[in-house]
Amino acid sequence: MKGIRIEAYQNLVNYRKPTSFQLKESYPLPPYSTVIGMVHAACGFTSYVPMQVSIQGKYHSKVNDLWTRYEFAGSTFEEGRHQLKVELTEGKAHGITRGVSTTELLVDVELVLHIVPEDESYIPIIVDALKSPVEYLSLGRREDLLQINVVKEVEIVEEFTDSDTGVLYDIYLPQHLTNDEKIYRKLGTTYRLNKVYEQLEISKGKKIRQWQKVNVFHVPASETNQLYANDIHMDTDGYVLFLA
Repeated sequence: MKGIRIEAYQNLVNYRKPTSFQLKESYPLPPYSTVIGMVHAACGFTSYVPMQVSIQGKYHSKVNDLWTRYEFAGSTFEEGRHQLKVELTEGKAHGITRGVSTTELLVDVELVLHIVPEDESYIPIIVDALKSPVEYLSLGRREDLLQINVVKEVEIVEEFTDSDTGVLYDIYLPQHLTNDEKIYRKLGTTYRLNKVYEQLEISKGKKIRQWQKVNVFHVPASETNQLYANDIHMDTDGYVLFLA
């Protein structure tokens, strides 16, 4: 099986957890939906191209940054309560509250991503788009620039190892790929990550996104953590990967 390996760097980045608001918390690595969205944006795809993704990487530290939050609920403007006034017709006005919130940022992020499209004819298209993007690439927020250092087409093989393999990077391990979940529950954190969505009509003219979720273990990099003997995938340069 053929795929693409991307080695990239980001200076400051937030992979926002969708349930965090006052403090915009970050996942330790980008979720599948974020990586897939970046690839589709780079290639200009207007519909979903089925693909599998492996995500691993590491960061140096975390910092918190401030951002301006605007809140509005269609309420009438009140002096002293609202900071901004939106004029409407007939002399009416809505009020907007402006405040300060916090964003969690990961510092000096190194990423190793593997992209395996279902149709291998897309591989050269994706490689060319990542090597020569029409505009700057981002991963996370729009301002989180993605510096791509390596884009390489690789051969991916399934390999059985009878020796313990150390975890060189933090890595997302899909739960269905391991037969010993208890080990990884001790080592890392369980996440339920978005991958792809479909439009679900809930009423006439109203649709919501229904996400396909992937249950993963976030296994941190450590010489003492082991990817225990199992059927695993490796690329031609020896990078371990887990596809979802």
